[in-house]
Amino acid sequence: MKRLFIAEKPSVALEFARVLGVSGRRQDGYLESGDSIVTWCVGHLITMSYPEVYDERYKKWSLDTLPFLPEPFRYEVIPEVKKQFEIVKRLLTRADVDTIYICTDSGREGEYIYRLVDQMAGVPAEKTRKRVWIDSQTEDEIRRGVAEAKDWSAYQNLSAAAYLRAKEDYLMGINFSRVLTLRYGSALASLLKQRYIVVSVGRVMTCVLGMVVKREMEIRAFQKTVFYRIFAKFEVAGQRFFGEWRAEKGSAYEGFSRLYKNNGFLKREDAEEFLRQLSAALPGTAELLKNEKKKEVKRPPLLYNLAELQNDCARRFKISPDQTLKVAQELYEKKLITYPRTDARVLSSAVAKEIQKNLSGLTRVQAVGGFAQEVLTNGSYKGIAKSRYTDDKQITDHYALIPTGQGLGALSGLSPLSAQIYEMIARRFLAVFYPPAVYEKRSLELLFGKEHFFAGVRSLTEEGWLKVSGEKKQKDKEEKEKEEEGEAENSGSKALAEALAACKKGERIAAEQFELREGETSPPKRYTSGSMILAMENAGQLIEDEELRSQIKGSGIGTSATRAEILKKLVGNRYLALNGKTQIITPTQLGELIAVTVNLSMQPLLRPELTASWEKGLTMVQQGEITEEAYMEKLRDFVARRTEQAAAQSASYRLREAFEASKPYYPAEKPRAPRRKGGSK
Repeated sequence: MKRLFIAEKPSVALEFARVLGVSGRRQDGYLESGDSIVTWCVGHLITMSYPEVYDERYKKWSLDTLPFLPEPFRYEVIPEVKKQFEIVKRLLTRADVDTIYICTDSGREGEYIYRLVDQMAGVPAEKTRKRVWIDSQTEDEIRRGVAEAKDWSAYQNLSAAAYLRAKEDYLMGINFSRVLTLRYGSALASLLKQRYIVVSVGRVMTCVLGMVVKREMEIRAFQKTVFYRIFAKFEVAGQRFFGEWRAEKGSAYEGFSRLYKNNGFLKREDAEEFLRQLSAALPGTAELLKNEKKKEVKRPPLLYNLAELQNDCARRFKISPDQTLKVAQELYEKKLITYPRTDARVLSSAVAKEIQKNLSGLTRVQAVGGFAQEVLTNGSYKGIAKSRYTDDKQITDHYALIPTGQGLGALSGLSPLSAQIYEMIARRFLAVFYPPAVYEKRSLELLFGKEHFFAGVRSLTEEGWLKVSGEKKQKDKEEKEKEEEGEAENSGSKALAEALAACKKGERIAAEQFELREGETSPPKRYTSGSMILAMENAGQLIEDEELRSQIKGSGIGTSATRAEILKKLVGNRYLALNGKTQIITPTQLGELIAVTVNLSMQPLLRPELTASWEKGLTMVQQGEITEEAYMEKLRDFVARRTEQAAAQSASYRLREAFEASKPYYPAEKPRAPRRKGGSK
């Protein structure tokens, strides 16, 4: 009898064949030798059938046929890959194949891909099916995965969650898209001068659209405030630093009505008058009222998961999350990194015990080899299992995205971008084995006449992990916030730190000059493709209800495997615009009006708590906390109720109001309607 290995992609299948010694000649869609056969899918081979497959009357979009809630659901082979499906089906049902090893990607989507194939192929129940679950494509991991493969029944809950996710997207997409198109499509087309417009709605993508549109509304509503601040330049032992004025008790401007907070003026003339008064007292000195030293420790960041990597790549290389995922997938298939579609930012305890292997391999990588060798030499890796970088409780399917230390022969063939991203991953990984960076922070208060000036001087005393990270300067949110609050933050040299350390309270410090600086309040920042991925991952941070936020922690909007695709789809539908140079995301006029349309009929779809709570429900099914039947009952009720409510109302006049309000912001836009097809995620 034979064993059959089925992978998700040809390239993965060929790697399994090489490692497992299946050396037979490559046939049409499979390899075979001895007692083993290796075959592959080409991504998805099966898809859910469109409504018209159930009944021809569903082909025409009509309120009379909604809600559409089929039972059972129907599936069909995707025409473009039918040939490969027939090959796989024949192999799965061959009489001499008694054991099937499922080697699709180790996650919900990979599980779904095989389960559909098994279902459509009609694989006899008596055949043994084993699930291979791996975290990288290295030889050792493949062999381990095959040796430790569990019966596929151990993944039944994962399979149930995968089927439910697809049914959820299907039911919401088809029902909500149809009902809103029938209710508002003509009005939208008339306003935007299009032949027709489909209101494409999806569980995840509509929520993301709502987040972007909401942010744009906040930016439009923002009222800028201009203010003027006064700074003093001080000198001590030949070293200079700046201090910022605040209207403290005793100041000539204490309680002044035209102040911005207590550290600026709303009128330039007031600031200029104050500047003249101060400058008239020069040359002069200020009394040092406070000189406090504080040690600031910055630990290495947690390891990369896909969302963090996508955000960093968007910021550093100005590439989309979809591009980052493609590079990560390439590095994974070349055995250079572990499985990229992960939400975890820590290691498992099992991997932590073997981490020396990853480090040993990295010693041969030119850009980071010296750091890897240093870690091995000083033995700092030995404590990683007991650190915050290892936590089995934070891992669901896969641990963090790290370099394997293998596949190094492929490095020379990487594109410059792929090589840079690999180096980023390696540096983030190596950083966790280094000590924290340590800063010396001095907070100063000086009195010039009756006026108080404040300064912060921050100097790096121990580089720690920063030397590995490749960043010369650590970006720090606290610094920016304190600058907003009015504390002048000086990046101090060693010489300045030493000069200030010698200063005692009560000493006189030379004031060299005073200057006026204009500032203004800033509107909320638009999302970039990277920050949107993080916002989707951390949906809980967007939710006001603390209890719900705690319940959905770790769920977020979408999954690491789907978030980039959702953004890509929104841009493809022309609901969002993505600036390729800056990666800034803005709504189009069409997208804004679609969000208004959804808001009129089914407002919860725009809120992250709904999407995140559905995702949490899928996680609970996967973990066996709720049943597939219970989840499906709630889903059917939600879809039916929302569809019927939307069908029973129409507020097209509100669309015209929104259209008129949006006109000044989209003077040259000519939106194109998406193709008229069913559902969306």
